[in-house]
Amino acid sequence: MDDQELTRCALAAKQGDTDAATRFVHGTQRQVWQLLRHLADAHVAEDLTQECYLRAFRSLATYRGRSSARTWLLSIARRVAADHIRHRDRRPRTADIDDWQLAAERVQPRILSIPEGYALRSALEALDERRREAFVLTQLVGLSYEETAEVAGCRTGTIRSRVARARADLVDRLHEYDTDHSASSRGS
Repeated sequence: MDDQELTRCALAAKQGDTDAATRFVHGTQRQVWQLLRHLADAHVAEDLTQECYLRAFRSLATYRGRSSARTWLLSIARRVAADHIRHRDRRPRTADIDDWQLAAERVQPRILSIPEGYALRSALEALDERRREAFVLTQLVGLSYEETAEVAGCRTGTIRSRVARARADLVDRLHEYDTDHSASSRGS
């Protein structure tokens, strides 16, 4: 569904059209989930997606259609992710594990034995938060640089720079993975 149709659906939903609200959710749900999965935590992306839509529908009365409904919604999703991270980082973490150090070592990624898809995911997670956000919005969610700048609240040139740096960081990390993986394959 294109941006104009999504915006029409959002404006119709604002007037009480439940079918338009359903089309709006169906037309945006995958992108919202993808963004939240990459910005916050894959384990809670579904819950955060629901929170995003709750916030969106609560504030729909104030939506004026000045930007596309997709951009407006992804801005809300971005704030949901930031709130989640802020809340998560404030809470103390406890573990019911006798040997916490061994448990922590077991969950560390093992670069030499993981599939390439996991290597890419790890490389994405290692990116600076702003670079990851710009990369995910443009390369995975499919927004334009201009739309991403609007969602992130910065200039288009800043987004271009962040995406370029994210790509370079990813190439470096994946090159390290390939080099390490090749070396271990020859040693076996």
